[in-house]
Amino acid sequence: MEKIVVMFVVAFMLNGCVAKRYLAQSQQETATLREDSTRLANRNTTLQQNVSSLNDQIASLQKNIDDLNARISDLETQNSQLGQQTAAQQTKLTESQKNLQQQQQKLEQLQNLLNQQKQASDELKNKMTEALKGFNSNELSVYQKDGKVYVSLSEQLLFPSGSAVVNPKGVDALSKLASVLNLNTGVAVNIEGHTDSIPIRGRYQDNWDLSTARANAIVRILVNNYKVDPTRVISSGHSYYEPVATNSTPEGRASNRRTEIILSPKLDEMYKLLGM
Repeated sequence: MEKIVVMFVVAFMLNGCVAKRYLAQSQQETATLREDSTRLANRNTTLQQNVSSLNDQIASLQKNIDDLNARISDLETQNSQLGQQTAAQQTKLTESQKNLQQQQQKLEQLQNLLNQQKQASDELKNKMTEALKGFNSNELSVYQKDGKVYVSLSEQLLFPSGSAVVNPKGVDALSKLASVLNLNTGVAVNIEGHTDSIPIRGRYQDNWDLSTARANAIVRILVNNYKVDPTRVISSGHSYYEPVATNSTPEGRASNRRTEIILSPKLDEMYKLLGM
């Protein structure tokens, strides 16, 4: 019996030692688990902070992407508008170049017409000079001005003083002039009567009346006697308001008493080209 008690006591003591050892081990394991749990909690907090930071970075990057996409869209719109503007400018430039070419062609045509007019004027002057070469320089002169041919006939050749009746020698000059005009039908004829500043006395009211009567007398001779086409002829009187010399000397007044026959090559083609 005593032996049994001893064995029980020994067993109980052994069990107590084992329990204490297991308890200590369990407590140590618990402490270790708590430390691990704390570390995991701290790590989880750190990871959550990292995730939050990464989310912020992602949001910032997404905003940058959105801004870039918006900028790209703006650039594409600007490029499209620029392309449209460039196309419009190119079209305008093409039209301008076309208009410039047309203007250049028009200028070339106009220059050709001017050259033709000058050539025609030169030829007409030469023909008229040749036809009237039998007259003195104090009786008439032939010259060019502004693309026109002027035949200036003095009063001495054409009219008695204060009269609008043409002298025989003047009629002869007009016949030679008419022969050239009838061979050059594309020439307009403008006849201008001019006087000096001395007031007129007699059948004419004033110098206007005399200068006009003289111009009309020459028209009638050219048209009635020598069959110059009347639709080509214009007559006008200028009195003493367009002198070529001073009216204060006899020589100057003699120069001013004149009839000018102005011959102009017709400019129909030129007016047509200019849209007039």
